[in-house]
Amino acid sequence: MSPKDGVAKKKRGFSSYRSVNGSVKQPLPEGELIRVYRETIRPLYAYVSRRVGGDLSLAEDLVQETWMRALDAWPRKGIPNEPLAWLVHVARNTLASHFRRMRPEPIDPALIELEDENFSPASPDTAVIIGWGMARLRRSHAEVLEAFYFEGKAVSEIAAKLSLSERAVEGRLRLARTRLKKKLDRILRPPAASLDRPVKGGTEDAR
Repeated sequence: MSPKDGVAKKKRGFSSYRSVNGSVKQPLPEGELIRVYRETIRPLYAYVSRRVGGDLSLAEDLVQETWMRALDAWPRKGIPNEPLAWLVHVARNTLASHFRRMRPEPIDPALIELEDENFSPASPDTAVIIGWGMARLRRSHAEVLEAFYFEGKAVSEIAAKLSLSERAVEGRLRLARTRLKKKLDRILRPPAASLDRPVKGGTEDAR
């Protein structure tokens, strides 16, 4: 989605207003909106794209939905002091809602090595699986998993960001991985070897 696309969408009925009180709205300066859009669209798109494993079409849809929410909220509340932080927060919630509504196709568990320090959900398939599981965890657990796997932050960086000790972050990350694994067990495909093993007390068809 280019800046021109965003401006075009705004002009096709998404007028921008600033609220005077709880019910009266007043137009927001168009130039201010365009400036914020141009300053935030690239980092916002990069954030969403990482979370969906580079699925360009899905990333564009989710970024557009995030900006639609901004154009709905900012007329009432005004443009926030940190627009990008606001947009990323909304995008995070939009991603969670998206993943809660879907059920991904099972994949080989060997592709999801959470304990491997080099593991990264960089493909759409693995990003969807991890995103699906994270959407079903408490926020504090999803937060450290996102920082570690999708943002590539070290434990020390996460600790500084969350104002926690490194030991506390390591403990939270360990617990978050355990909870995530339990969620993913529901949808990960059994290893190929187990598919060839006869079921006790029945035939293969009984599976």
